[in-house]
This record gives sequence, C-alpha cells and structure tokens, in this order.
Amino acid sequence: MKKGKSVVSLILLAVVAAALAVGAKLSVGKIKLGLDLNGGAAIVYQAEKEDVTEDEMKSAVSLIQRRLDRKGWTEGEASMQGSNRIRVEIPGIEDAETAVTELGQTAQLLFVDENGKTLLTGADVADAQMNVSSSTKDGPSQPCVSLEFTEEGKALFAQATEENLNKRIAIVMDDQIISAPTVNSKITDGKAMITGQFTSDEATEMAIRIKEGSLPFNLSVIEMNNVGARLGANAVVTSLKAAAVGIALVLLFMLIAYMACGFAADWALVIYMGLEIIAISVFGVTLTLPGIAGIILSVGMAVDANVIIFERIKEEVAIGKTLRTAVDNGFSRALPAILDGNITTFIAAVVLFFMGTGTIRGFAQTLMIGIVISMFTAIVITRLIMKSIIGIGISKPELFGIKKVEKA
Repeated sequence: MKKGKSVVSLILLAVVAAALAVGAKLSVGKIKLGLDLNGGAAIVYQAEKEDVTEDEMKSAVSLIQRRLDRKGWTEGEASMQGSNRIRVEIPGIEDAETAVTELGQTAQLLFVDENGKTLLTGADVADAQMNVSSSTKDGPSQPCVSLEFTEEGKALFAQATEENLNKRIAIVMDDQIISAPTVNSKITDGKAMITGQFTSDEATEMAIRIKEGSLPFNLSVIEMNNVGARLGANAVVTSLKAAAVGIALVLLFMLIAYMACGFAADWALVIYMGLEIIAISVFGVTLTLPGIAGIILSVGMAVDANVIIFERIKEEVAIGKTLRTAVDNGFSRALPAILDGNITTFIAAVVLFFMGTGTIRGFAQTLMIGIVISMFTAIVITRLIMKSIIGIGISKPELFGIKKVEKA
C-alpha cells in the first residue's frame, strides 16, 4: 500500500471512528431498556384449557401484544412460556395489578345491534378468512372477510339478521368497532361476508382479529411481579461501570502485549463498539442485563480473534517472512479458526433466541449482533489499519510486539 494512500486510509478510519462515537452517543438514549433495567411489571398467564394447541396460544400472544401496543406500552412484550403459558413484560410501570386490569384476561369479541344489545360473541364464530367477492355479478372483485359460525352461532345469527334487516350489526373487539356492515337479508346457512373498501392486507388483518376474539379458552393470571425502577437504574449503572472497566483493561492489555498490532486491534474495537450500540438502537433490541453480558462476551470474542491473527503473524515472521507478507498470511491462516469459533457460537445464540424466553432472548440478540460485527471489525478493519500503518513506514517487527528473528 503506497504511503499517501495509507495516510488517507488512516484519516478516513479516524473520521469513521469519530462519527461512530457520536452516533453511538446519540443512539444510547434511544435504546429500549428491559424490565430488569427500567423497572416495570411481569405477568404470567395460563390457559384454562387442557390440550391447548400451539396455534391457539400464538393467537392469544398476538392478541395481548396488540393490546399492549394499543395501550401505548410499545416496549411491552408478550411471549409464549412453555406450551400453555404466556409471559408479559411491561417496562416502565410499577403496578402489575393495574397492568392486568388494563390488559384484561380474555378477548371480547361482540356482535351488537344499533341499540347496543349483544347478539353474538366471539365464541359463536368457528372461522374467519380473507376472501374475494364482487358486489355485482359482473363487478370487480374486492377483498372481504368471510365468517363461519358454530351450530349454536348459526341459529343466533339467523335470528339476529332477521330482526335487524336493513340495519347495522357492529363487530366490536375490546370496545373498538372493527366493522359495522348493514344486514341485507336473513342469513340461515351460518355463513356471512363482511364487505367494504378493504385492501387484501386489511381484510386479512380483520379476519385474524376476529379469530383471535373467538379463543375457546380463558387466560388466568398465575404470577405477577413488580420490579422497582430504582433497582433497575442501579443495576444498569453498575453493569456499565463494570463493562467500561473490563473493556479499558482489555484495550490496555492489547496495547502493551502487541504494541502496534494492539493499537490496530484497539482502534477496530472502538469502531466495533460504536457499530454495536447503533445496531442495537436501529434494530429495536430491548436491552437487558443478560443483553449487556452478550455485548461484553462478543467484545471478548473480537479480541480473541485478533489474538489468533497476531500469533499467526508472529509465526510467519519467525520463519523469515517479511512483515507485509506475514500480515497477509497471518489473516489467511487465522480465518478458518475464527470462522469456526464464531459460527458455532452464533448457532448457539440462534437456538437460545428461538427456544428461550424473556431475558435469554435479549442475551441471544446482542450476542448475535456482536458476533457479526466483531468478525467484520477483526477481519476487515484490523487488517486495513495494520496495512495502513505498515504503509506509512512503521514496519519494524519489534514495534508490532514481534521479537526480531536471529539468523543462524
């Protein structure tokens, strides 16, 4: 690499590091903190039904998540716990009982007439699907929602449509009207169609909401926990201090042990940390204490990758290679070992993310993000920095923590 090009590369890398530092500082305030850091409420629901299916549980999770979003608890999260339980975590609130009251225990899907009288409930709906129909024989096809009622619901709906001809029957979920079609005729076959100016996505969404409102089981609260915000604040401050001390010691060790190589690794590590913080903010990851542990672990893996590379470079110099050649060969020889270690850890993190719940998922998320970024910085950024340093004339092996080779 020519000297002028090397200087430009180092300047650009310095600008990138500074920009990432600023971006990371701005992103820190946008990172969502988990229940253990921000305080809040944790609630566990259990289905009051034996042999509940996975689809039914997923529908219940989706319904509760919608309620969280509708109540403004955008950082709240609902997830399956085992085969018949749902765990709800809501950072930022201190009263779990209030959360239970706000969320409710079951979906409330109602069919009501213009006077507010309840005609049917969600329990009377057997199925709801997005469909396509035309308002006239030769008219254009339009998305709609087709309903199919249970045997009992079939009789009730026939009676309801007979009594409300040319009137509206509103479909209400959680006190919110999602549709209010006009009854054009008595319907006796237990099937109905909701038409309107729907897009395909809107019709599909409505069908899902109707099916969610017809869950054939109740959800009972079996556990409620409050996590104080002050405890969470203390925990995050302590954890960040520990992380800062640990990372500072790692940076110092690399600089002392590997000199110019360590300087390149430290520079790349600073870029890594900036990218990690920005990525956590951009991807909307909810940061938890285990999540911070995942970040620190991935920092260690980034440093470990650099150590493997530097030791390979030392071996190349020991057999008489020039420093430039040793750097190229060192990175090439170290790559398989780095890939093997990171890929196996990434696979473990993926398993934890999909099989785990709560804070375990937070740990897995930060670890996966950290592994990807650490591999990029260790393999690409560190190499670019080292080649640029050599390009500006710093090429004595002793300055890279490599003992001079004594020729026989």
